[in-house]
Amino acid sequence: MAGLNMAKCRKIIRAAFAKAKEMEMKPVAVVVLDSGGNVLAFERQDGASAGRFQIAQGKANAAIMMGVPSSKMMDLAETYGHFVDSLNGAYNGRFIPVAGGVLVTDKKGTVLGAVGVTGDSADNDVLCAIAGIEAATFAAEA
Repeated sequence: MAGLNMAKCRKIIRAAFAKAKEMEMKPVAVVVLDSGGNVLAFERQDGASAGRFQIAQGKANAAIMMGVPSSKMMDLAETYGHFVDSLNGAYNGRFIPVAGGVLVTDKKGTVLGAVGVTGDSADNDVLCAIAGIEAATFAAEA
């Protein structure tokens, strides 16, 4: 199976945008990171606010840097707030522990990267990320 190449990244973004349109969501932004947290691709729909890149990247970073979906970090913050706050410092402000950062895995469960989506509710952002990841024939860990 091919990894997260440019064709797969574009497919993820297109499918995430299609899901947002289907659900009549607010304009979203989507970022795809590799397993080292490097940005492979980013796009935002017309009308999405300018700051959406940083939010999408922060959600995806939370997932990739900790090896769990960003929603798990959101849950962890409720109990261990100081720890989760310190992670934002450790990652130079690029760590957003809010649902919308979803891990991309292959069929063996190997983490290939993460997708971050922002623009609507966190739960809807997750649905868009999953739709994109699955359209690119990967598995989503949300």
